[in-house]
Formats: sequence, C-alpha cells, structure tokens
Amino acid sequence: MLSLLGYMIMLIPLCLFKKSWWLIVNYMYMLVIMMFLKNSMYLEVSTQSVVFGVESVSWWLIILSIWISSLMIEASVKIYNNNIYLNYFLMIVVMLTIILVCSFSSLNLFCFYIFFEGSLLPTLMLILGWGYQPERSQAGVYLMFYTLLASLPLLLMIFKVNYYCGSLYIPFLEKMDCNEIVYVSMILAFLVKLPMFLFHLWLPKAHVEAPIAGSMILAGILLKLGGYGLIRMLLIIGGVGIYNNKYIMMLSLVGGLSVSLICMRQIDMKSLIAYSSVAHMSLVIGGLFSLSYWGVMGSMVLMVGHGLCSSGLFCLANMNYERLLSRSMLINKGGMLLFPSLGLWWFLMSSSNMAAPTSLNLLGEISIFNSLVGWSSKFMILLMLMSFFSAAYSLYLFSYNQHGKNSTSIFSSSVIWLREYHLLFLHWVPLNLMILKGEMFLI
Repeated sequence: MLSLLGYMIMLIPLCLFKKSWWLIVNYMYMLVIMMFLKNSMYLEVSTQSVVFGVESVSWWLIILSIWISSLMIEASVKIYNNNIYLNYFLMIVVMLTIILVCSFSSLNLFCFYIFFEGSLLPTLMLILGWGYQPERSQAGVYLMFYTLLASLPLLLMIFKVNYYCGSLYIPFLEKMDCNEIVYVSMILAFLVKLPMFLFHLWLPKAHVEAPIAGSMILAGILLKLGGYGLIRMLLIIGGVGIYNNKYIMMLSLVGGLSVSLICMRQIDMKSLIAYSSVAHMSLVIGGLFSLSYWGVMGSMVLMVGHGLCSSGLFCLANMNYERLLSRSMLINKGGMLLFPSLGLWWFLMSSSNMAAPTSLNLLGEISIFNSLVGWSSKFMILLMLMSFFSAAYSLYLFSYNQHGKNSTSIFSSSVIWLREYHLLFLHWVPLNLMILKGEMFLI
C-alpha cells in the first residue's frame, strides 16, 4: 500500500513541467496495469498496516480512482492546448487522486473522515478555477454547505465511537448499541455524498458548472465515497439498522423513481446525466441497506459500472459542447448528420446506462433486485418502474441527441480526434468486458 502511495507522490514533481502532461497519463495507466498484475485484492491481513490496508471493495475503488483520473487528464486537452494554468491543474488532479486512494484504503475511522472531507477542496478548486459560467461560485457554495454540514454530526459520532470502543481501527469495531439519533448522524454524510433524493440538489448544480474533469471525477469517484462509507458504517451500527433501514430504502427507491421522471423533462445534457446518477445511486442505497450479501456485492458492481458509464457520457456531452458551444439538446439535435462517427458511441454509452447486456450495470442491478425483492416483494413494482424509466430517459437522450434535423443556425466542420475515440474506448471496454469475469467482484 505504501509503495502505491509512494508511486503517486512521486508524480507531484512531474506536474511542474509543461511537457509532462502525457507522461503523467501514461504513468497512471501503467500503475493500473501493475495493480492488476500484482493482484493486490488478495493481500493478507499481515501485509496491512494500522492506518492503511486494502481489501476487495477498496481495491476496486482504488483502481477506478486512478483509471478515471488518467482519463480526465486525457479529456482535458483543451487546458493543455490553451495553457490554462496546466501545471496547477495537473497538481490538483494528482493530489485529488492521492487523497482518494488514501480514503479508500484507510483502516482508521478518523483518518477516513479526514481524507473524506479533504477530497472536497481539490474538487472545489477544479469547479471554481476551470468552470465555464460565472454561476460556478454558487455551485461551489452548494457543494461545500451540503457536504460539510452533513458531515459535522459524523465527526461527533466518531469521537463517541472512540470513547465507547477505545479504538478507531475499523476491523476491530463491533456493532454498537445506538439509538436513532446516532444512526442518522453516522449515515447522513454519506447519504448526502451519494446523494440520496432530497439531499441531491448540489449534484446537478456542480455537474453543470464543472469542467469536464470535475464532472468525471464527481460522477466517477466522489459519489462512490458515499457508498464506501456506508459499507463501513453499517458494520458498526448494524443492530439498529435492522429496524430502521426500511425507511431509508423506501425513501431512496421512491426518490429514484421521482428523479427518473425528472430526467424525462431535462433539455440540458449534463443535467440529465447528473439526475440519472441520482437514480442509479438510489439503487445502490437500497442494496446496501438490505444488509445482504447480494445487495452489498451488487452495489459495489453498480458503483464501478456507473463510474465508467456516467464518466463516458459526460465525455460525449463535452465533445458536443466543445464544438457547438451548447449543452441544450434542442441545439444538439441531428448529431448523426454533424458527427456520424460519434453516433455509435452515444448508442453504446446510452445502452450501458440503461443496464443493457453486457454492461456491468446489468450484473449490479440483477444482484440488487434479488436482494430487494428478497427483503420485500412489495419493492417489485417500484423496481419495474425504475427499470422502465431508466431505459426511457437513456433512449430519450440518445434519440433526441442523434436523430432529427439539426439546427440551421449551427455548422461544425470539426473532426473527431483519435484521442477522443481512445478516451471513449477506455471507458467502454472495461465497462462491458469485466462482466465476463464477474467472479472478481465476489467479496
């Protein structure tokens, strides 16, 4: 684990050189390949330290963090070409990746909290520094207030856990006897981070105002911090959760259905993709709070699949935005006439977003549906409607964007670069080929 952190820290001096842009991207790709070859997910307990350690859930999320970070640098070539403070940009991305790796591998509850909150600052700097519109300051305020206010009760509860258990080493923490106030305080920060319906207003704001790098890291990794935190916390407060989880599950699934209907009314591409993230994360919440093996495993698979899928959709939306200078689907109509080579990628990513075979989303949703229907057969109608509307808004995004007559006020002769095909390829291939080796996700 320390060798991985040392490798990442040594990338920081490279950020000071202008010519190191592609070098850092290649180093990150090489690091992911080395992690697969080393097969770190099967590390024994004896190789873990008191502060850091890796197991199957965190191993996948660490790989996803490094993979998405390298892709977001590759997607932000406009910053490189125009020299928009590119050294600061590289420094922020590498620092954010290090913080995410530390948070996913923390075995100390307080260290996890520090890294969990520390990931906010680089994200805020990305949004405020390289965002497109003046309203990005409002998006930054939403992001900070929602997440910081919800995490203050968690800090108090961590001190309470230390007082009663005498330790904050996560593998040693036993199930606590706690009341409903402690239960809500320990999960609220992660429900806001995921986010759950009613706490989701910061997410569309942040996505719409963020640059492509901010949108990719938000959708791909930062939402998964909430799911990972819930996995850790539900082990500690599992007793009281048996009686109260049903309320959270019902609220998240009804909220997911409501957000799916909201997606059908969106005309902003990034806003639609952001709301679809809320709908997918509602399934993750339902699977985790079912406290079953199928639910937790399916939630982990869906988090990995959604991280790749939504990041790819944001890349496609950004490609249209860079050429037409608009995110509106009313202006982006007729994409097959303007960019015929992107039509296939829009279809592949949209089909993966609706959990079509052979995407990882399909494996995750089947597992979550099993756990939720096993919990209560009354969830079946909600899940049927969510699946239907998930397909509906994905097809709405694809058909409205690619078909129809393009606007007479626009003309784009810009070609699609090989780098952009490579970027989409590296999103789609892991998303659709890892299902062939689904046993890798067994916890």
